[in-house]
Amino acid sequence: MARGGNHGAAGSTHEMNVAVHKDALLKKRAELEETAGLKPLSDSMEHNNGRQGDMADQASGNNEVHIHLRLKQTDAKILQAIDEALMRIEKGTFGICRDCGEPIAGARLNAIPWTRVCITCKEKQKA
Repeated sequence: MARGGNHGAAGSTHEMNVAVHKDALLKKRAELEETAGLKPLSDSMEHNNGRQGDMADQASGNNEVHIHLRLKQTDAKILQAIDEALMRIEKGTFGICRDCGEPIAGARLNAIPWTRVCITCKEKQKA
């Protein structure tokens, strides 16, 4: 019985950590969804198209549209990764490296809760 109690305590700690990460994921998703609606890309493009001015002004406007587009693409990728992480929580596979199957370090999950790989596998990908 004592053994089962210890397992339950470890399970509770794991469940508590997963709950903390799930909360962080939901907050980040809400933040990204909120900022995504602040200034649609079409607004930047219309503003840029309506500009009168010299070539430098037009280039600056084009750069603004490009940056805005890149930010939207990055946010979309993060939103997708967050949704995938939430699905892994539901499946019970959250915190397990997709590449090696080992647990992902808590510090890494705290920093990037939507990560799919441990730091070792991430470094191998960069090499």
